[in-house]
Amino acid sequence: MKKRNTFNVDEELNAPFDWKHMKRAMGYIARYKVNFIKVFLISMLSILLSLLTPLLTKLVIDEYIPGKNISGIVIAGVLFIFISVVIVICNKIRSRLNSLSGQHIIAEMRADLFGHLQKLPFDYYDNRPAGKILVRVVNYINTVADFLSSGLINFIIEPLSMIFIVLYAALFVSWRLTLIMLCGLPLFAAYIFLIKTRQRRAWQLFSNKQSNMTAYLAENVNGVRVTQAFTREEDNLEVMDGLLDDNRRLWMKAIYLIHSMWPATAIMARMVTAAIYLFGVYTLGGGGVTVGVIIAMAGFSWRFWQPLQNLGTLYNNLINTVAYLERIFQVLDEPVTVSDREGAYTLPVIQGNVTFLDVSFAYEPEVPVLKGVRFEALEGESIALVGPTGAGKSTIINLLSRFYNLSGGAVYVDGHDINEVTIASLRRQMGIMLQDTFIFSGNIIENIRYGRLDATDEECMEAARAVSADEFIQKLPRGYYTPVNERGEGLSSGQKQLISFARTLLSDPRILILDEATSSIDTNTERLVQEGIARMLVGRTSFIVAHRLSTIRNCTKILYIDGGNIAEQGSHDELMAKRGLYYRLYMSQSQDETA
Repeated sequence: MKKRNTFNVDEELNAPFDWKHMKRAMGYIARYKVNFIKVFLISMLSILLSLLTPLLTKLVIDEYIPGKNISGIVIAGVLFIFISVVIVICNKIRSRLNSLSGQHIIAEMRADLFGHLQKLPFDYYDNRPAGKILVRVVNYINTVADFLSSGLINFIIEPLSMIFIVLYAALFVSWRLTLIMLCGLPLFAAYIFLIKTRQRRAWQLFSNKQSNMTAYLAENVNGVRVTQAFTREEDNLEVMDGLLDDNRRLWMKAIYLIHSMWPATAIMARMVTAAIYLFGVYTLGGGGVTVGVIIAMAGFSWRFWQPLQNLGTLYNNLINTVAYLERIFQVLDEPVTVSDREGAYTLPVIQGNVTFLDVSFAYEPEVPVLKGVRFEALEGESIALVGPTGAGKSTIINLLSRFYNLSGGAVYVDGHDINEVTIASLRRQMGIMLQDTFIFSGNIIENIRYGRLDATDEECMEAARAVSADEFIQKLPRGYYTPVNERGEGLSSGQKQLISFARTLLSDPRILILDEATSSIDTNTERLVQEGIARMLVGRTSFIVAHRLSTIRNCTKILYIDGGNIAEQGSHDELMAKRGLYYRLYMSQSQDETA
């Protein structure tokens, strides 16, 4: 049976060619308008100089050679060389300015995109593979910036070049032959009109498949250990082969449409040039038509159709660019739903009193996770959240941290509604250790300092000692300065969790949140960590989502979450005496541990 490939699900495509994306991109170009003006002027100088060569050719053939004017021929030759050198210099300067502008545009677009991604709420990332996001930040922006820096200005330069060619040819060579040169334009315009929609659709489809492939690749790089553990290499390769086939097929379709533009233009140019030769020879000697005129017009014809070929290529690139811009601006337009409200104020230094008042929440509409949750945590209290998987324990601390917006009710910290204060001032006074431990590339002490960037090395080490991380860190090759790769490759799960715990404690929070903080730590290390936690929790309000109930026996209050609400609450002894849900869960876990 064919495997279902979820990475082959394409994003919705917008059918019409939407110029608003290009207009919006012009904002990046406007910041470097001086460079683009220079490029324009240099390009026009290069074009005007290149148009002198057919006129010089006409002069040499019609006058200097028949008149045996050797000095004139030499001067014309020198002018040819001079013009060629100046054009090469102009092209080099133009290329340098385009590259400079392009790199600035890449940096600014990527910074804008990255900055926006940093602000997007958790639910944006909950529904999207990382690879589909990365392809926009890396691949798409490279392609777009290249077009904006060098391609877009050519949409101005190439038509102007064609206008100058027509004027030069009509005024200085032959207006009759100029009309023949222009006779292919209607056919070329009709071809462009017929093919443009297919080109856009082809590039949109290809960009989707490229996004799917990148997403699947990123996921499998991150999950390679699971892949090998379950011997899924061949199965994954089969899925990847399907994605690669789709990618190749749609790339070839898009390239076929692109390459059809060049032959069409080249054939048209040759047909027109042949017509100029035929008509010129037929009328040779009449109406001022000479051999020099015919050769000059043939030269002008090639120069006239070359910009058309370039415009065909540029149009293909434009189609590609707009498809990518659509994806990029789609991310930039993603609303930051969890943000500071208008008039939000800075939360003053808090004591740590927390109140949940009839809080409700749903990740999906009409599928409530929390329903009217109400409780209070006083300054310095430790609140444990327990209950079955999916009951809403992590959701409670995510709402307190304002990672999601409430669906209903309110959360207060020291009497301040957290929706009315700035998110930064709230989170600065909270230490949050989530279930998914993440270690950044760098070294150990830099990862700990991430909790407070102005902390000294000694303060980082003190935090590590408090959570019993110092012992294993000192045994590493370079101690606290041991390099670590992304996600902490080379460290055990428990070691990564201890580093993350030290990072959280270093921030010296008034409210401490630990989501399954000891789930990957062995029993002996857990005992040491609990001692460190006990020291660090003094004077702080803490919320602990615990897997091992033995670790939360000394908490001030235990909340048993079930069915989207608080089914039971009280101290460990009080709940054990009730012999209810908590008692049954605790006893079941105790039996499992002793079995």
